[in-house]
Amino acid sequence: MADNIIIRVQSPEGMKKIPSTKRETAAAFLKKVAKEFGFNSNGFSVYLNRNKTGEVLSQNKTLSLLKIKHGDMLFLFPSGSSTSSGEVMDTATPHTSSSLPSVSSSSSLSSSSTIPRSFSEEDEIDQYLTKQDGKIYRNRDSQLCRHGALGKCVHCVPLEPFDEDYLNHLDPPVKHMSFHAYLRKLTGGADKGKFAALENISCKIKSGCEGHPPWPEGICTKCQPSAITLNRQKYRHVDNIMFENHTIADRFLDFWRKTGSQRMGYLYGRYTEHKDIPLGIRAEVAAIYEPPQNATQNSLELLDDPKAAAVDEIAAKLGLRKVGWIFTDLLSEDTRIGTVRYTRNKDTHYLSAEECITAGFFQNQHPNPCRLSRDGHFGSKFVTVVATGGPDNQVHFEGYQVSNQCMALVRDECLLPCKDAPELGYAKESSPEQYVPDVFFKDKDKFGNDVTFLARPLPVEYLIIDITTTFPKDPQYTFSSTQRFPIENRDILGETQDFHSLATYLSQCTSPAFLGIVSDFHLLLFLVTNEVMPLGDSIGLLLDAVKTSDEDLAQTWKKLEQWATIEQLCSTVGGQPSSSLGYGAMGGPSAPVSSSAMWSCLHCTFMNQPGTEHCEMCSLPRS
Repeated sequence: MADNIIIRVQSPEGMKKIPSTKRETAAAFLKKVAKEFGFNSNGFSVYLNRNKTGEVLSQNKTLSLLKIKHGDMLFLFPSGSSTSSGEVMDTATPHTSSSLPSVSSSSSLSSSSTIPRSFSEEDEIDQYLTKQDGKIYRNRDSQLCRHGALGKCVHCVPLEPFDEDYLNHLDPPVKHMSFHAYLRKLTGGADKGKFAALENISCKIKSGCEGHPPWPEGICTKCQPSAITLNRQKYRHVDNIMFENHTIADRFLDFWRKTGSQRMGYLYGRYTEHKDIPLGIRAEVAAIYEPPQNATQNSLELLDDPKAAAVDEIAAKLGLRKVGWIFTDLLSEDTRIGTVRYTRNKDTHYLSAEECITAGFFQNQHPNPCRLSRDGHFGSKFVTVVATGGPDNQVHFEGYQVSNQCMALVRDECLLPCKDAPELGYAKESSPEQYVPDVFFKDKDKFGNDVTFLARPLPVEYLIIDITTTFPKDPQYTFSSTQRFPIENRDILGETQDFHSLATYLSQCTSPAFLGIVSDFHLLLFLVTNEVMPLGDSIGLLLDAVKTSDEDLAQTWKKLEQWATIEQLCSTVGGQPSSSLGYGAMGGPSAPVSSSAMWSCLHCTFMNQPGTEHCEMCSLPRS
């Protein structure tokens, strides 16, 4: 046993520990390295030094003869690697027993950093913030500063973006620093982050341990995952959620107003800089897509969505991406005045354990690319928004994320909800099928002492990060249409997406600009995904026009045969010539749709039967 040693091998995709013996030959050791890193025998070279000197060749000499000792670091370079001999490969510190994301491994934000093989390019907002100064500049204090106009002292020197005193004195106070401020904190100091890295938590047994039978017959300290002590996360990946305008949220809430059933949707938008918080990120919501679902007053069930890939593709061509999800949790207090019941608060819960698990599932599906992680990703920018009742019994929108620790517990299937207590989760116990590490949290006992508890059960407040959710003073509109095309998957309301509803929509449009008519997210989805005449790739020019707000480009697409065919289908289904549509073949607004067709209320969008002049839902006049 005394001959057993562990050799650390640093590569562009991270550091790995290779178990070996002093008497093992270099050839056998290199075979282990190839297997561990997934190379063929000629696909890499291993060196004693990071400057590519002292190559370990495939020979029969033992490791002890090559003077390779227990704990030594070797350096692996793939064959044909562009890494120059002068480029530094940052070393990794030994793996610690801590389960928290720690400063323990191999990379930095500098241009000479080695990026993991699995790394995908960072988001544009991350690349932008990485280049920013980020410091908080202060003016000279006339009372405290005793120096000239060009001098600096402790009262006016710029602060770092992670300065806790500054964040706590903002109005309102900021409890969580931004993720990029956290990165600056890691990569600061004398070493400039040379040894800084972000480590994703794993709750699974490490594979490849050959010293004992597999679980449940055996386990050892080398393959056993570390215990997890839950801490409230000090940073957040997104600092603000902003809906572009109230219409987006109101249309989403219409489903609950009309049915009393809950509703869920995906938020599509973009990530931008949030200038109120140093190096902050804002998730701007431009549209909500509602997937197929079964809903009641107390439950939601998502169904398979055959259009999911097409929606993501269309959004990408519009310059948007899926930034989060939203769901309602509303109970009507008084339907006559539109008040709702206040159910989520500090005395009950902000997110239930089941909702935390769902949020963790979505965040794991949308990882955040990060060059400081050896896995190429760390955390997530995917947000959760709850539409629920507030203290004033009005609808409020509350934003959240779950911590990276929660993401790991959900990813490795270690967390369960409690059936009778929504504010409590439960860490699974180990079974013959799955080993689960111990999960702890700290709280105060009745005497005020810090006590460590086993997370069975677990207050989910340790897993939640709150995010402010706002609406701008001046509404913004990525989609400029003033009319409302029916939202997808609302057949239960009689709001269907078909060419009859398209004909009705076009008849109500009064905009002289074609772009103002087609600039509707749900309309564009229908044009691409309908079963009668799906436009597919032929709509690319129109999507570019909506993305860039280019009326000339929209007019160019309008002259193509696809739009003429759509107008013809609308006129056939609606029983009227295309010239009677609101924006027909002649290119301008015209007479409204005939009274023999169903019509949509301009105030609440309810679809009314033909021949009526007042809305059956809100009793307001048709025009």
